[in-house]
Amino acid sequence: MQQLTPAAIAELEKQQYRIIGSHSAVKTCGWTKNMIKGQGGCYKLKFYGIMSNQCMQMTTSISCANRCTFCWRGYKAPVGKEWKWDVDEPETIFTQSVEAHHKLLVGFKGSPTANKAAYQKSRDVRHVALSLTGEPITYPKMNELLNRFNQEHISTFMVTNATYPDAIKNLQPVTQLYISLDAPEQELLKKVDLPLFPDYWERLNQSLVYLSRKKQRTCIRLTMIKDVNMQMHQQYAQMIMKGTPDFLEVKSYMHVGSSRENLQRENMPLHEEVVEFCQELVKFLPDYEIVSEHIPSRVVLFAHRKYKVNGIWHTWIDFEKWHQLVNSGEEFTSQDYWKRTPQTGLSGKGTKDHFKEVEKRSVQVDEKTPELSFY
Repeated sequence: MQQLTPAAIAELEKQQYRIIGSHSAVKTCGWTKNMIKGQGGCYKLKFYGIMSNQCMQMTTSISCANRCTFCWRGYKAPVGKEWKWDVDEPETIFTQSVEAHHKLLVGFKGSPTANKAAYQKSRDVRHVALSLTGEPITYPKMNELLNRFNQEHISTFMVTNATYPDAIKNLQPVTQLYISLDAPEQELLKKVDLPLFPDYWERLNQSLVYLSRKKQRTCIRLTMIKDVNMQMHQQYAQMIMKGTPDFLEVKSYMHVGSSRENLQRENMPLHEEVVEFCQELVKFLPDYEIVSEHIPSRVVLFAHRKYKVNGIWHTWIDFEKWHQLVNSGEEFTSQDYWKRTPQTGLSGKGTKDHFKEVEKRSVQVDEKTPELSFY
């Protein structure tokens, strides 16, 4: 069985990861910390209603079948096509992940910079982002772990790189399931993702087909690398329509971690450049509209027109309804747990202008009106 080397463990822990069992990991998201400090929530708060201070970021597999040029993972992070680890039990992963998450945040308990109410809320994990590193969907008991999160009324957001289509096909309901679409053309995808699978293109296309058959919320994410994959709008649209996602997130590559060995800072587009790309892309997506943005993350949200009811967008999630539905055992769809979006539209601001404005003000967390902490 494959095992992490001491050097790999040391590197991951230096980066504030906590290793869970033999193949999982937890790391506190920067936006979780920001919200506890009263500095605003992540784009998932603005787009979908997730309270960032109650979100745990983790993965069930540190290993991955791609070596993406834009990834922040260090060179010691394992790669592989097949599962070669022991298979830790879902209960062990669940319990130890929550414990590790709380330990990583305990320093905020007496911190003068922390919002005490927001920290107390963080003790009650309500959301899990299965998107930290590696490819979480390969964990053989993923459906059992999803059931465990459901039992605890913890919503699930999972990101997959679309190299395991059968796993997508057989996956039980996820609150929101993501596929990464890093290029709309075979040779460019190979250049960007550096896949191990020789049939990577076929796998991506099959994954999009299976995504289109999901009844619950789905999303395709584009990571934009300036001068690399910010072109071919029509080809992107064709791939997106194959997956018919509920949502589309177009996000800037961030020049952090090991990606700095492959790309330059100049490859990180400004938010206004991401917006410009999106305004061209939407021309080829008649069933979608641009709904919102999160300038600090340099990300723009598209939604399928079915989420616009009587002129009002419903991209937020009714989490109480989701938990009722997913634990009922009955069939349901994404439209059964949507919720009105409090704030939509593009601001007209760019990255530089936004950060000048942020320097002049301090945004406090307001649990009753979370839209106040969008930025």
